Amino acid sequence: MANNHKRLLTTATVLLAVALTSSSCGYSSQSQKPKVNALTPDGTNASSYYEQSAITDAQGKYWIPLKPAVTSLGYRMKDDGSSDGYTKIGYSDVMYMLRPGSPQVFSLGEKITLPQAPRRQEGQIYITPLALSKFLQTEVGWNPQSGEINIATPSERKTIEKLSTVESTSESKSLRIQSISEADKKELVAFAKNFLGVPYDFGAGSYEETKKFDCSSFTRHVFKKFGVSLPRLAKDQDNLGTRVSRSELDVGDLIFFTVPGRFESDAIPGHVGIYIGDGKFIHTWGEPGVQISDLDSGYWSNVILHMQRVL
Repeated sequence: MANNHKRLLTTATVLLAVALTSSSCGYSSQSQKPKVNALTPDGTNASSYYEQSAITDAQGKYWIPLKPAVTSLGYRMKDDGSSDGYTKIGYSDVMYMLRPGSPQVFSLGEKITLPQAPRRQEGQIYITPLALSKFLQTEVGWNPQSGEINIATPSERKTIEKLSTVESTSESKSLRIQSISEADKKELVAFAKNFLGVPYDFGAGSYEETKKFDCSSFTRHVFKKFGVSLPRLAKDQDNLGTRVSRSELDVGDLIFFTVPGRFESDAIPGHVGIYIGDGKFIHTWGEPGVQISDLDSGYWSNVILHMQRVL
């Protein structure tokens, strides 16, 4: 077993920042210990916590529960046996999806294959650190002896990719994808208001099936009514249309918001809504679901990322 531990440690993609002396991991159901601040060798911030419910299988592979790993990064995880069979992970909308038993997963909109399929055991989804690293597209380190799990914060890497995407699509961003009349814009607002009070549900399926929305499925549903096809995720909706300033903002423009504490950089949106005029926007978030909020005062005025015109 000592050789297995040594081999696993040498293949870890992140060196652990804190040396610990806690007992070996096993099948204990004790709650995880508080996480500590950590850095990777290149100075990237990392989430570090101590897992007491890890498992080493007969082949010497180390498995950790998925939920504590993703929640240590601030993500939410929905694992309630949804109709499509996917476990969904993200913040205000879904960024990652997997099915226990299948190595095929969705990560930031891409379908990828993991080196080991996640599996369900003792009521939890378990994943190997190597598979978790590929799934989250970041670096993961682990220490089977102490139980420390170290996950590099994905934000810096995603920001670079985000900026690269913007540069590569700069030509298309100067164009609108459709023009509609002022009368149509009024109709769009009226249509969106029809859904006031519809419940918010993280990772919501189609409205026709679930009668619920998350932030980006709501904007997508509204725009579909007017012949505009938006991507499913807020971060992908952000890549369409033309950037506008607050003074240029018009009815039907999308407004993107940062989520404090989720990303170090403000280059990645965590929430989206639709401007409806008079300094207000319509969106869905928590309770009471679809709602109208002030843009220039209160909470949302302090977390505006930017505004985008796609109509």
